[in-house]
Amino acid sequence: MARPIVEARGIHKHFGALHVLKGVDLEVAERELVFVIGPSGSGKSTLLRCLNRLEEPSSGSVVVDGIDMLDPKTDINRARQRIGMVFQSFNLYPHMTALGNVTLALRKVAGKSRVEAEALGRAALKRVGLADRAGHTPGQLSGGQQQRVAIARAIALEPRVMLFDEPTSALDPELVGSVLEVMCDLRESGMTMIVVSHEMGFARNAADRVIFMDHGLIVEQGPPVAIFENPSQERTRAFIGQIQRH
Repeated sequence: MARPIVEARGIHKHFGALHVLKGVDLEVAERELVFVIGPSGSGKSTLLRCLNRLEEPSSGSVVVDGIDMLDPKTDINRARQRIGMVFQSFNLYPHMTALGNVTLALRKVAGKSRVEAEALGRAALKRVGLADRAGHTPGQLSGGQQQRVAIARAIALEPRVMLFDEPTSALDPELVGSVLEVMCDLRESGMTMIVVSHEMGFARNAADRVIFMDHGLIVEQGPPVAIFENPSQERTRAFIGQIQRH
């Protein structure tokens, strides 16, 4: 097997007395779409945030695209260019246009000239179907469009891996589809993606692998059909049964 592009080993995370991650191992292959599901508080979002060091793991190791993320010598801002992240809240600057939001990191972090940043920014907005909204501010965009701008901002830096933390949970139901469509397009283009989400239909149709987490541990993982149709662990069965009743 080729070397995984993401390799996390023995990740523990404590918040004071709270032990949120209890020795998680995760490997993700290049071009793989991995979906992480589980009840609230199971550690899914914390795991994502440990991968790009938005949270410092209490112990363990994280290597992304050959970079040791926990090595004190690692330039974390440079390393984060390889790991795009899209959050539940869009985190856009309200006073800047869509294009301004996308080009900011290109100029400040990647050191691109204004002309180059704008060209890359427009290309990224086009990829998410918002070429005609480049001059709009977030207040002039729907929630789904704002989230697509946030995705454009991440992919403009040409990351090797994309992390999605509940990317559709703040959206009205009718706007969810447009964001999932962009994520499907990214998958088609070969982007490696790790997605924490409650969109089980999307997980079933698009994921290569589904990971079920509970109480800070990976309980079970496998292809979507195995996890959704025939889970081997009782906790997984209970969780799947619960969400299918809703």
